Amino acid sequence: MITYQRPDGKSIDAYLVEPANPDNAPGVVVIQEWWGLDDEIKRVAQTLAAAGYRALVPDLYRGKLALEANEAEHLMGDLDFGDAASQDIRGAVQHLKSTGSAKVAVTGFCMGGALTVLSAGNVPELDASIVWYGYPPLEYVDASTIKKPMLAHWALHDDFFNIAGVDQLEEKLRLAGVSYDFQRYDAKHAFANPKSEQRNMPPLQYNPAAAELAWKRTFEFLKNNLA
Repeated sequence: MITYQRPDGKSIDAYLVEPANPDNAPGVVVIQEWWGLDDEIKRVAQTLAAAGYRALVPDLYRGKLALEANEAEHLMGDLDFGDAASQDIRGAVQHLKSTGSAKVAVTGFCMGGALTVLSAGNVPELDASIVWYGYPPLEYVDASTIKKPMLAHWALHDDFFNIAGVDQLEEKLRLAGVSYDFQRYDAKHAFANPKSEQRNMPPLQYNPAAAELAWKRTFEFLKNNLA
């Protein structure tokens, strides 16, 4: 764990994983699901580091973790999304850039996906964004402020983030001239999380084939935009 400064000068803790050769390595800020900074989101950071990226996961819940859905819903409800995007996440991007990463992407899952969409328009320092099955209320998305490429992975059978909303978000990005790539998968919510079905929530289902394809596309996108 490390501590970095937000743009407003406040401090926040984060989980940092460095690659084998960190010098001049590009960075990826990883945004948690609604459960918090748990072992699964740390595993994502470790996967990115193994591929050569400096991975930083801000602790948005300030040390709190949810084990049950009602706890996660409560913690997410208490989170100021605007502050998280413009301060916690922007500060994480700035930290990676100030410590050696010339280019930095932001990626997030579920709640983190929604925050990634917001960050795409509120963090001018980021160089790319990768969204995993999550978007904020569309009235909060000003597509004209999104200047860098976005890759997004969506589940066609998502009970939390309806695919019709994905279509509406895509139309907003198209009209604003955003460089985006929306990929849709025959899967349920949280299809890339191997622990999904352990949560005993039927709307969540791990899909190994979809996850593998989404990660392949993610690494190709990162290579093309952060090299």
